[in-house]
Amino acid sequence: MTTPQHPSFPPRRPGRGPHAEEGDGRAVGHVPVDAHGTRDGRHEADHGHGAGSGHGAGDSHGAGGGHGAGGGHGHSHGHGPAAPVSRHLRKVIAAILIPFAAAVVVGLAVLWPGGAPPHERTGVGFDRQTQQATVTKVVELSCQSVNASGGTPTGDTSTAEGSSAVQQAEGECKRATIRVDTGDDKGRTFDEIVQPDQSRQLHEGQKVVVAYEPSAPKDLQYSVTDINRRLPLALLAGIFALAVVVVGRLRGLMALVSLAISFLLLNFFILPAILQGSNPLVVAVIGSSAIMLIALYLCHGLSARTSVAVLGTLISLLLIGVLGSLFIGWAALTGNTDDNTGLIHGLYPSIDMSGLLLAGVIIGSLGVLDDVTVTQTSAVWELHEANPTMGWRGLYRAGIRIGRDHIASVVNTLVLAYAGAALPLLLLFSIAQSGVGTVANSELVAEEIVRTLVGSIGLVASVPVTTALAALVVSADRPAQGQGTAAGAGAGASARGGRGRRRKR
Repeated sequence: MTTPQHPSFPPRRPGRGPHAEEGDGRAVGHVPVDAHGTRDGRHEADHGHGAGSGHGAGDSHGAGGGHGAGGGHGHSHGHGPAAPVSRHLRKVIAAILIPFAAAVVVGLAVLWPGGAPPHERTGVGFDRQTQQATVTKVVELSCQSVNASGGTPTGDTSTAEGSSAVQQAEGECKRATIRVDTGDDKGRTFDEIVQPDQSRQLHEGQKVVVAYEPSAPKDLQYSVTDINRRLPLALLAGIFALAVVVVGRLRGLMALVSLAISFLLLNFFILPAILQGSNPLVVAVIGSSAIMLIALYLCHGLSARTSVAVLGTLISLLLIGVLGSLFIGWAALTGNTDDNTGLIHGLYPSIDMSGLLLAGVIIGSLGVLDDVTVTQTSAVWELHEANPTMGWRGLYRAGIRIGRDHIASVVNTLVLAYAGAALPLLLLFSIAQSGVGTVANSELVAEEIVRTLVGSIGLVASVPVTTALAALVVSADRPAQGQGTAAGAGAGASARGGRGRRRKR
């Protein structure tokens, strides 16, 4: 057998042609191979014939191996890629998260309310007995014939009150006959007059919601309060679920399952526990932590990468809680700013309304935090797989460059979301021609400002925190002895266009 000629030392640097990757140990994702077939001082399982670089830099019978730079040939005993996080690091992460998860479970057990406390209905706002009903008949008639005043109104018709009075006197009203479809009075009918200036006009066959007041006179016990929107809302929810499953497949289905669990925790733990008199902040922290653990691990799997995202989210939530508590107290925000919060405070005086405001800030920030921390962790993991030789500082710098774009978009999204929710309120201040300082100083707007800025600070902080945690974890990883060949070869194969098997995260 003819022995192949060895290249002179140092070997000639290969050109950057189309096939340069197969012979160049300095390609992206390759671990340097010395003349004796070792990587970074660690002996490989390659048995090359000749002094040239063997199978460590090319295709192999297993994880990697092929023709080396010196033309030698050999074979590799690859046994598949190793998991990028060693058992030691998994133990360290578990030592942090298992006690935290246990504390969350204990908190759920201790504070579990067992249902909302009962109360006497006030008949105000949402606290009314309601039934489903259908508009069976609509008849047009003169408003003057049905209005109690009967006389023609006088006064300034340029005002909203004067214009409304003229329309009610001279316009065409409607008499709607409504049939009750649920409850003890199923089949009962009543009439309701619809004024021409009402924003909600009724038509025959329309499904409506009616309020029932048992203490009122019999002909006034029922009144229309809203439109029944269950069908369009259910259809829209079905379209959303279908889109998520079609695009996301199994992961989309798991996201829907986690969303359902989140709603269950919100309705059966967080809200009843607050009504029972538990501290809203403690309830929000425990409930949000449970939602975070279930949602992240269910959607992204039980892995070290997901655990790093959980840690980043937890640290950011703690920061949001501290800042929110500080500035809500400093700005003297009571959390009792509208009819709904006033009704809650009236029915349950023991509820800490400012604590309820802080709980809302924490829960509202959780959904966006999940997105940021998972994205940053995945980015660092992929950067490490593309170049396993990159240290934690390099990983952090590359990851934070990705995070800066994420910060800009997420903060803008959060601010616009809150502004959109408060748009009618902002319009009222605009109509009143109030100055920016006056508007911002009002408690209604100040609540939204604190909510937005505290949440945004937590989101901004989550990027460097999560990126640093992920970079430290993947760079500190030390695979078990004997797995270095497979890990290095797997990274090389991945860098050559994805011919290697995808590594378990």
